Amino acid sequence: PLKTAPRRIAVIGPNADSVDALVGNYNGTPSKPVTVLAGLKARFPQARITFVEGSGLVGSPMTPVPEAIFCADAGCRARGLKVETYQGLALQGPPEIGVGKTVQVAWGRPQRQDRATSIRWSGYIVPSQTGVHRFRMATDGGYRLYVDGQKILDAWGTGAPGAAQEGAVALRAGQAHALVVEAIQTGDRGDQRLDWSQPSQGVEAALAAARDADLVVFAGGLTARLEGEEMPVHADGFAGGDRTSLDLPAPQEALLKALHGLGKPVVLVLMNGSALSVNWADQALPAIVEAWYPGGEGGAAVASLIAGDFSPSGRLPVTFYRSADQLPGFSDYAMAGRTYRYFTGEALYPFGYGLSYTRFAYAKPMVDRARLAAGEAATVRASVSNVGDRDGAEVVQLYVSRPGAGGPIRALQGFQRVVLKRGETREVRFVLDARALSQVDAAGGRQVEPGRVELWIGGGQPGARAGLVPAAGVAAWLEVTGRTTLAP
Repeated sequence: PLKTAPRRIAVIGPNADSVDALVGNYNGTPSKPVTVLAGLKARFPQARITFVEGSGLVGSPMTPVPEAIFCADAGCRARGLKVETYQGLALQGPPEIGVGKTVQVAWGRPQRQDRATSIRWSGYIVPSQTGVHRFRMATDGGYRLYVDGQKILDAWGTGAPGAAQEGAVALRAGQAHALVVEAIQTGDRGDQRLDWSQPSQGVEAALAAARDADLVVFAGGLTARLEGEEMPVHADGFAGGDRTSLDLPAPQEALLKALHGLGKPVVLVLMNGSALSVNWADQALPAIVEAWYPGGEGGAAVASLIAGDFSPSGRLPVTFYRSADQLPGFSDYAMAGRTYRYFTGEALYPFGYGLSYTRFAYAKPMVDRARLAAGEAATVRASVSNVGDRDGAEVVQLYVSRPGAGGPIRALQGFQRVVLKRGETREVRFVLDARALSQVDAAGGRQVEPGRVELWIGGGQPGARAGLVPAAGVAAWLEVTGRTTLAP
């Protein structure tokens, strides 16, 4: 947590002011979304907060194309764009004609509705800068973009989001450039917005903001427009929505390294739906917050966490690998080498891992019986104490290993979240039933085998890689006698 409230905060990164990064692929629409930027402004009202995107998710930083540059004619005698809305997906038939201030529409809002609609915006843009401008459609549907008759973007069709596409074109300041944007909506999705990156945006602006700050908060990672299934995404590290690399996208990591080089404290906020191999950040940065897709008011929670208003207690529900190279290819569905249960390498962050602003200690556990017959249950108890300087919550996890009976390396068989005041101790209790002590054989049957059962109760898995704060915990064991088959 912060020891003192910062006076100047630089908020950087593609997810810092992104509603997409709050909701992932959830189909609802937050009525009052709070982005990371908005959350920090609300939590630190006395601080001077500067926001520069600095980098896109996988390319250039993007902002909505402003209304002021759209013109209805080449002489810019009237502002806005001609808007033609058609029933059907082919831009055919008599359209509903109107005037729009910008290229943006939220079809069906606030009540989404199933429909098949196509739309065309046409007019001119008059930029204020000369140089290469990059364009992207933030969208839930298909689209095409033409500038001066040249096709810049093409994701036409009825498929999934294509927001990772970027197109570049050279524009001249003060000159009117013809613009045509076409888009479609099918089903109950179809929001559209034209974004761009001007020559002056990017890394240098972000570094300038960071130089003048006491604290840098970088919000990056992914969005559901990048990761998913059957998506028209073609960028380094991605193939149609699948991940070909677990690394943080290169433009984001390059900017992070440049920010770190300024000698300022940098907090990395990851917003993503799957694991990221943030190896460099793990070694170089003082704080990493895994926010996932945190929901409509996720920005408020992130700001409150950074401020130290509460002690974090989240634990990773997946393994963060160092590289995709640590995983076998998906030629079959064998579990060897996959997940914490069968992975024998060194993870960046193991399943069940998470830090706290306080510390916990465990007393030796008690098992109600050292030996039990196959099919019987055992009860395990342990005392956990908050031995740190502040109140907090611990997620107590119970892992079971059967080293002599085959099966996984270990398996999580229970967890409890325990809220403890500073200095408080509480006993936790787990019941290990026959299923928790069993494993599935090659024929698909569930068996309880005889032999030693090793138990671990703690705030994470036993052991830790070098340099990683180990989870507090204690070990115990029991012996199973006999063998039994469990009902399906």
